[in-house]
Amino acid sequence: MSEENNTNNLNSNNDFSREQEDRLRKLNQLEENGVNPYPAKVKRDLFINEFIDSFSDFEENQKEIYIAGRLRAKREHGNLTFANIEDTSGTLQLAFSKKALGNDEYKQFVKLIDVADFLQVKGTAFVTHKGEKSLMIKEYKLLGKALRPIPDSWYGLKDEEERYRKRYLDLLLNPELKEMFRKKAKFWEVARDFMKRHGFFEVETPTLETTTGGAEANPFKTLHDDYDLPVYLRISVGELWQKRLMAAGFERVFEIGRVYRNEGSSPDHLQEFTNLEFYLAYADYEKGMEIVTELYREIAQKVFGKTKFVTKGMEYDLSDEWVKIDYRDEVLKQTGIDVLKDSEEKMKTKLDELGVKYEGDNRERLTDTLWKYCRRNIAGPAFLINHPKLVSPLAKAKPENKELTERFQVIIAGSEIGNGFSELNDPIDQRKRFELQQELIDRGDNEAMMPDWEFVEMLEHGIPPTCGFGFGERLFAFLSDKPVREITLFPLMKPKFEQNDEKDNKSKEDKENK
Repeated sequence: MSEENNTNNLNSNNDFSREQEDRLRKLNQLEENGVNPYPAKVKRDLFINEFIDSFSDFEENQKEIYIAGRLRAKREHGNLTFANIEDTSGTLQLAFSKKALGNDEYKQFVKLIDVADFLQVKGTAFVTHKGEKSLMIKEYKLLGKALRPIPDSWYGLKDEEERYRKRYLDLLLNPELKEMFRKKAKFWEVARDFMKRHGFFEVETPTLETTTGGAEANPFKTLHDDYDLPVYLRISVGELWQKRLMAAGFERVFEIGRVYRNEGSSPDHLQEFTNLEFYLAYADYEKGMEIVTELYREIAQKVFGKTKFVTKGMEYDLSDEWVKIDYRDEVLKQTGIDVLKDSEEKMKTKLDELGVKYEGDNRERLTDTLWKYCRRNIAGPAFLINHPKLVSPLAKAKPENKELTERFQVIIAGSEIGNGFSELNDPIDQRKRFELQQELIDRGDNEAMMPDWEFVEMLEHGIPPTCGFGFGERLFAFLSDKPVREITLFPLMKPKFEQNDEKDNKSKEDKENK
């Protein structure tokens, strides 16, 4: 039988169940031998990489050391068994000798300890005849008995849904995936360090809100039992709250936090994700573009060590000049539609000609859909500017053309990877725009922005000219050329319940009755 067929056979359901039964038998035998298979106390002197770095000192002085980790391989050679142990820092070869351990302890290790079990070992450093740094074991202690085997690293987890559902195994088997998440952590570290270095104060704002301000998206809704009040999970990182801090006298603030949008999934969209938003007083969108260019370039260099990237087959260099693209001109150039003058019917006709699906027939939705068709052809890096006021309810209008706003969006590889504007601080103008958004809501637009009248009251007290900007982990996904689901540690999955027919039927009956 070939090695491939043998491995596939070992991973079949029947053999998998037999191995579980075998491990349960071993667990029972260990307990009969007086072994606690799940102790709490652990002795550990160093991580594996620290031991290897100091290996010559341990070898020369024959100092004993305690190491702890998961058993990843095991190879018997009569009275000597080699094994590999792994912790978060690396892998180390262990040697178990009948002579060093004694017959009973050695036999127990060989017969009852499995790959995937967690161990504490004590031993001395030595180098094998093949030159591999190893540890000769003097004693061992079981720290956790694994009742299921680890899938084979090559044949084990190929199904995408299974990988996401069992992400812990996916990470265990895939060092490159682990490294990607370490890089993602550095992505946010670099962003946070940049903001603090530029004098921004980190804040925390509510994730439960009575109105969902700061973006246009369908929110998750729930009930606050104590107040008997409907509340929503936020759809922005506290935009309207951070602007209140401008009124309070904080001039530079930022927040990194989770955002929730009850909308469809795609390679670029999830319902839950992390964003950063900052607000800078006494600045406009031109200043914001300067800061964002510097921030994105610093992230690229410090996290990825480069500025040239390929995402979805589109090449771009963040060190290049970031061109400015006019919203109206670009849509007109690509589609022939003037989003400020042409009728809704003409817009719909053009979208139908282009084969673009659209939801809702109000002018705001049609305008936004036309732009989204156009953006996919732009590699960037670029700033989209001069957005129509209709699609920018929180941005300040341009003095020279009140139909347009001082808004900017980062365009990379055909997508928007960041959004900011000169914040609207005119309370009268803001009230009118909220009234328009309320009209859209009343007409059934689920993505229109909920008016926040207390926010308008705050504006009446006054805030300084302010630039705000937000971006999220989609930037990391694009620079990594990965879908956002892949760069999420635990993406949402439908539950995998094991229910009997009676419970299933009862559930169906309940749904029908409702």
